[in-house]
Amino acid sequence: MATDRDPKTLQQAILHFSDYANCHAAMMAVRWPDGTVRCPRCGSDRVTYLANARVWKCYETHALAKFSLKVGTIFEDSPLPLQKWLPALWLLTNCKNGISSYELARALGVTQKTGWFMLSRLRLALQDRATGGKLGGDVEIDETYVGGKARNMHKGKRDRVIRGRGPSKIAVLGLLQRTTADRKSTVRLQVVQSIKRYSLQGRVRAAVQPGANVHTDALQSYAGLDREYVHNVIDHAECYANGNVHTNGMENFWSLLKRAIKGTYVSIEPFHLFRYLDEQAFRFNQRDDVDGGRFKNAIKGVVGRRLTYTALTGSEVPQTC
Repeated sequence: MATDRDPKTLQQAILHFSDYANCHAAMMAVRWPDGTVRCPRCGSDRVTYLANARVWKCYETHALAKFSLKVGTIFEDSPLPLQKWLPALWLLTNCKNGISSYELARALGVTQKTGWFMLSRLRLALQDRATGGKLGGDVEIDETYVGGKARNMHKGKRDRVIRGRGPSKIAVLGLLQRTTADRKSTVRLQVVQSIKRYSLQGRVRAAVQPGANVHTDALQSYAGLDREYVHNVIDHAECYANGNVHTNGMENFWSLLKRAIKGTYVSIEPFHLFRYLDEQAFRFNQRDDVDGGRFKNAIKGVVGRRLTYTALTGSEVPQTC
């Protein structure tokens, strides 16, 4: 529940979360909203708080009886205090074009490597676990490629990633449910290995209700959708809109995404692209909320998720759900 003491601006957030008591209250509201603290390892409420150490102790018989607010969240095993983590989450959710690891490192007084690891963990909190059901009404479907231009690559990297006649780029499929009387438009994104028919249409059918109005460009991979949907096609060789038939909503989103990538992050490895898509989709879908509201929605995602450094760097399969 929002109160008058909740921060509404970045300045207020920095001052508010500099006090551990406020960080404690914010995490308590997310971890145990009913006020009953339960052990994250066994679920027992037979626990007591050790104020000096800022941890709880569980009285059930099991290993690792003590636990802190961070255990069972994306913050687990981090030596950084919540006084740094929560302002970082505020910045990530409310900077329109994102925030780079160098910028975050300077703002928080940590190393760039630590800033990069923090941002990767926080992007996991922005990942939408709830499917929200299938999209309906008018749905725009479009695809784009994300990747650097060959002429801008260092020769060593260019020799490593270039295959055939052009640079190695990653395809992304976007689905945008248009604005209706009771809700703003929302977007869903997926990294795809191919833009061929079998790849795209399977994902469309998994995400869109049968009978919906789908709007695509003239890419042949979408041919055949009219068997399950009202399929409207706009040929960009002729025009970009024909009345209600267009994909301009998705084109607008692609411009926002690429502005963030090119202007803030500069270079993204394909292995991590889905994390940046989660970040941009979150900010777009929450764009009508205030800064404090976006932060409250984001902090709900820190519980029950974990991203280790070995997973992040490819030593093990990354957590994507």
